[in-house]
Amino acid sequence: MTESKVIKIKKPDEVNLILGQSHFIKTVEDLYEVLIGSVPGIKFGLAFCEASGACLVRSEGNDKELKKLAEDNALEIGAGHSFIIFMKDAYPINVLNSIKNIPEVCRIFCASANPVEVIITQTSQGRGILGVIDGVSPKGLESCEDIAWRKDFLRKIGYKL
Repeated sequence: MTESKVIKIKKPDEVNLILGQSHFIKTVEDLYEVLIGSVPGIKFGLAFCEASGACLVRSEGNDKELKKLAEDNALEIGAGHSFIIFMKDAYPINVLNSIKNIPEVCRIFCASANPVEVIITQTSQGRGILGVIDGVSPKGLESCEDIAWRKDFLRKIGYKL
């Protein structure tokens, strides 16, 4: 018998997150090393849900509040071998490929600053992530003005010349 539910990620609007799945306890150290080495000045906290042995939430980070945020959300999600990273002063685009290249990382569910809901299922063995809701549904097609805004925004944040 399974039971599914939706867990809303709790975070400040300006904080980005990456939610993924891994398979080994050294994920915590490897994620830390990738994050700290990728972006000068990045602030982050991360938590990993161990799926065997002591089955603890393992955590690291260089920002106490973001680390606590990761721990609280990881406990709420409670899915084995899942990890969550919260970051400031960097964007997921700055670290995502490096995270994907960590040998024990199996998948990334989302990387976003949007409101995120995690769809989980519970069995007698434990919990698993079925998917995520990232942001809200589209309201229509972009207009010429929307295209101009998008291009201007990318230049304002330094991703285009």
